[in-house]
Amino acid sequence: MGKKILIIEDEAKIMRTVRLYLEQAGYEVVWASDGTQGLAAFRHEKPALMILDLNLPGDLDGLDVCRAIRRDSNVPIIMLTARTEETDRLIGLELGADDYITKPFSPREVVARVRAVLRRTEQSDTVPEIVTTSDIQADLQRRTVTVAGVSVELTANEFDLLITMMRYPGRVYSRAQLLEATQGASYEGYERTIDQHVKNLRQKIEPDTRDPRYILTVRSIGYKFTEG
Repeated sequence: MGKKILIIEDEAKIMRTVRLYLEQAGYEVVWASDGTQGLAAFRHEKPALMILDLNLPGDLDGLDVCRAIRRDSNVPIIMLTARTEETDRLIGLELGADDYITKPFSPREVVARVRAVLRRTEQSDTVPEIVTTSDIQADLQRRTVTVAGVSVELTANEFDLLITMMRYPGRVYSRAQLLEATQGASYEGYERTIDQHVKNLRQKIEPDTRDPRYILTVRSIGYKFTEG
């Protein structure tokens, strides 16, 4: 079997559909119907990726589950939900979700998103490449980052966003360019996603988020990595 995917979804019909398409694509799928079962399955099954519904029954909703997992794991998380409000999307992204799909959806789209997220998180088989800019060092094979010698844990999207800008210090990137660089040209997302990822990234690498040293905002355009 292929990589293991954990689906935490209380609607059996949706779960069966997504499971069928993922299994046809070569993935192994496990399922939990609420947050408590989902956390237990995550710890026991150690999946390569999670598909997580926000609207779960019981004491733990999807945001609670995401928050609990992000305390000690950077496993990729795709949120699958009927919630369409921008605030819900931003909350999920702020907690560290890697992607967001709203219902109704195409099962083929889910498979495509799973492949894209896993592709971004897989380690390269090439010779290790180190990118160093200012006092930040990133190992592309191990997907690790240190800031002034201190290790920093980043999600897949945060790592890709950082590397994209670190490769060309001083180059100004629009939000659309960063979205394409980190999500792929076929990704149909909204540009505010990048703002949230930058906010999360700054909280992890910047000494003072109110006066960023590394990732600088370029008014009305986007962002750039410092040349200093």
